[in-house]
Amino acid sequence: MSQLPEELKEIVEEFTEVPEADRLELLLEYSRELPELPPRLADHPELFEQVVECQSPLFLVVEVAEDADRTVNLFFSAPPEAPTTRGFASVLAAGLDGIDAQSVLDVPDDMPQQLGLTRALSPLRMRGMTAMLGRIKRQVSEQLAA
Repeated sequence: MSQLPEELKEIVEEFTEVPEADRLELLLEYSRELPELPPRLADHPELFEQVVECQSPLFLVVEVAEDADRTVNLFFSAPPEAPTTRGFASVLAAGLDGIDAQSVLDVPDDMPQQLGLTRALSPLRMRGMTAMLGRIKRQVSEQLAA
């Protein structure tokens, strides 16, 4: 976990410290905390990239600021009837939004497995979260290179 940004590390620790039987409920709690889209994005679906690996419709926008840290901001759109997908998005938003681009890029690709949900959720659902992280990292890399 040493490569995880502090915010994300704390979330992973939160998941691993609760009994395995309660981790899915914790994920559902996170699903209720997914931030609303700002008005400037809410009416512009063309700005979002769909993460097709997710079982439910999930769309994201990654913005990298022009500041010294190249601060990353994440925005997710997922329907309320997709709590697992929303939970994963909320974990990533809470753990990565507002941090520097290099820290985002340094997050290990297997971070979703570190939450300890692999026995509670199907491999297909876990693949969706891994794909979300991959899309975020790809978009950050592309924006840094532009």
